[in-house]
Amino acid sequence: MMSAIPSVNLEDYISNDKNRKEKFIKEIGSAFENIGFVALSGHFLSQQLVDDLYSEIKQFFNLPQEIKDKYEIPGIGGQRGYTSFGKEHAKGRKDGDLKEFWHFGQYVENNPRLEKEYPPNVEVQELVHFNAVGKETYKMLEKTAKFVLRALALHLELDETYFDDFIKNGNSILRPIHYPPIQHEPKNAVRAAAHGDINLITLLMGAHGKGLQVKNHAGEWVDAIARPDQLMINVGDMLSRLTNNKLKSTIHQVVNPPKELWGTSRYSVPFFMHPISEMPLNCLEKCVDKEHPKQFGDITAGEFLHERLIDLGLITK
Repeated sequence: MMSAIPSVNLEDYISNDKNRKEKFIKEIGSAFENIGFVALSGHFLSQQLVDDLYSEIKQFFNLPQEIKDKYEIPGIGGQRGYTSFGKEHAKGRKDGDLKEFWHFGQYVENNPRLEKEYPPNVEVQELVHFNAVGKETYKMLEKTAKFVLRALALHLELDETYFDDFIKNGNSILRPIHYPPIQHEPKNAVRAAAHGDINLITLLMGAHGKGLQVKNHAGEWVDAIARPDQLMINVGDMLSRLTNNKLKSTIHQVVNPPKELWGTSRYSVPFFMHPISEMPLNCLEKCVDKEHPKQFGDITAGEFLHERLIDLGLITK
């Protein structure tokens, strides 16, 4: 069966071949205008790094609950460190999702003001390599995202480096998630309820089995499955807003597995690419015309994020 999600290879874009580069820009541009998702190979994560990361996060989530709990930092809306089960819910839902997760955040370079603005990363004392492997994964996903955004800038007829300064030291988050084995018939919490992502783009590791579903134009749920060497990449609400909905932020969900797989854990690792909070998300002039009147008011990335974290129940007004 052909996947509903188009495949692209980032090597086409970074090759010195003009035709391959054009081909990549066209393919990812059209995928993001239609379904809002793409499966990407040729990224900067080595297989060794991927294996190391899964090994570290499995060890972390296997630690006794009281050890994990000491890494749940109050007062920062879960932006760094550990978040235990059932804390987060999708916009408009009351049931907490069945998952626990960890957050790695930005490693700020040469910017004391941002170092103050972002909470520091949390060091796990019990696992010697956990933080180093997390940092390296974060850096490689950030690098991959930078090139994807360069291709999208050209697709949108902007300067190739339009996004570069907005994403440098941006508020991006790497979130390893553990969906534990299901013990009893869930009431109605699908693993992660239907939602759109807040950020510019999301790069997802681990979408290799059934679980992730994307809502297509016709309103049908289609399976989004990547090959083992691919990352799943999707448009978030910030990018959709910036482009006046030319690039689509598609609603997606994670469904519970069939009953025979209830005894198994599932791990998934999204990287949420955020810009610095000052980035304006005002609709680009090139994306507004008679057929496509401006759909969104002017707002910065920081203001938009704050609004959405309130919706999600992660911070209170």
